[in-house]
Amino acid sequence: MKLGLHISDFTWPGGAERLGPQLAEIASAADEAGFDRISVMDHLWQIGFLGPPEHEMLEAYTALGFLAGHTRRAKLLTMVTGVTYRDPGLLAKAVTTLDVLSGGRAMLGIGAAWNAEESAGLGLFFPPTAERFERLEETLQICHRMFHGDETPYEGRHYRLGRPLNSPAPLSRPHPPILIGGGGEKKTLRFVAKYADSCNLFDSPEIGHKLDVLRQHCEAEGRDYDDIEKTALVPLDPGEKGENVDAIVAALTRLAGLGFTVGHGGIPGLPSLDKIEILRTRVLPAIEAL
Repeated sequence: MKLGLHISDFTWPGGAERLGPQLAEIASAADEAGFDRISVMDHLWQIGFLGPPEHEMLEAYTALGFLAGHTRRAKLLTMVTGVTYRDPGLLAKAVTTLDVLSGGRAMLGIGAAWNAEESAGLGLFFPPTAERFERLEETLQICHRMFHGDETPYEGRHYRLGRPLNSPAPLSRPHPPILIGGGGEKKTLRFVAKYADSCNLFDSPEIGHKLDVLRQHCEAEGRDYDDIEKTALVPLDPGEKGENVDAIVAALTRLAGLGFTVGHGGIPGLPSLDKIEILRTRVLPAIEAL
């Protein structure tokens, strides 16, 4: 079992002037501690669950490029990219650029997008749900083509690419891993079975059922269920003195029993590094063999 760090709140002491140095310290500490991956949200405003929209938020791929320069081991991804925020040719190029400059550590985290208020506020394209899922499938098809060097023109319902050239090619083999976030049973998990290397689910009472649905989609698509990496969003707050460590280890042990290999979550209290250190010394050793 591995840990992933999700950074979703950038409202830290010192304001914008300290954001860069603090983010570099956090990423470097997590990388050295042994976190398998580091993610950021693909939002331009803070989301209501975490704070008001006026709170600090960084554009995702610019932030990931910055993180690439301050890490050596951890994979880097969004959790997850909203499909309507970038046309697929640009998205494939951004992920490829991140992969090349990080030495092959990029992942494409992607979903159907949901924040209508943010999109309206910034004048971003935000079609109805059904169309967003159509665009998600076409984007997955285009990214597969571009990651593998297929320059054949693409003609879809929503996107048309005359020459999907992508040079330089990604370093990751066979391509930067594609993670689809969400547990929608009719479309999202079907797309996981058909196109993705990894899925990300919320740790909820329904999580076992979601895996059963994914298994059914894999059977329908002729895909080996075990080839898909299973990751789960979990709380990673060890407490000020480690009082929650046993609960975290228990949750990760339960998830490992279901076939999950990555527990991914945020750590309250950043930019302080104290809780990263607790996770390094008490949680990572305890889950290493799971």
